[in-house]
Amino acid sequence: MNARSNSGSSPLLLIENQLCFALYTTSRAITKQYSILLKDLGVTYPQYLALLVLWERDGLLVQEIARALELDGATATPILQRMEKLGLVTRKRSAEDERRVQVYLTQKGRSLYDRALEVPYELGRATGLNEQIAKRIIKQMNTIKKHLAAQNRNAAGL
Repeated sequence: MNARSNSGSSPLLLIENQLCFALYTTSRAITKQYSILLKDLGVTYPQYLALLVLWERDGLLVQEIARALELDGATATPILQRMEKLGLVTRKRSAEDERRVQVYLTQKGRSLYDRALEVPYELGRATGLNEQIAKRIIKQMNTIKKHLAAQNRNAAGL
């Protein structure tokens, strides 16, 4: 089988010109860097994200954590179960509704907060981004996400 060259092809279809590929590979690289940074804390990247949500507001329902992380409950539950096995959180059935589960940080989960304060700085060093540039990128990414969500709602006829 001969490989055919499309030397006259449009630059629009070159992989290095694809926004999706740049986002995908950068996301993978950042996630890998987080896994290195989080090793000392003993948590995975998804667990770190859940901790961020709980450090902001403890005692949330599983569904609220899932919504904050833009996950479905079925994906968030195993993350929280593993965190409970690590002694970072406790899960308790709601007194008002047995079907609802609230998640609370344990002392061990709360104690990781101070150590985690270094993670954003270390990521900044690893990426070469200062806080101002990082905030600008986050704002742009959120704008893109908002536009895509609107497009998806329009396409779905909502």
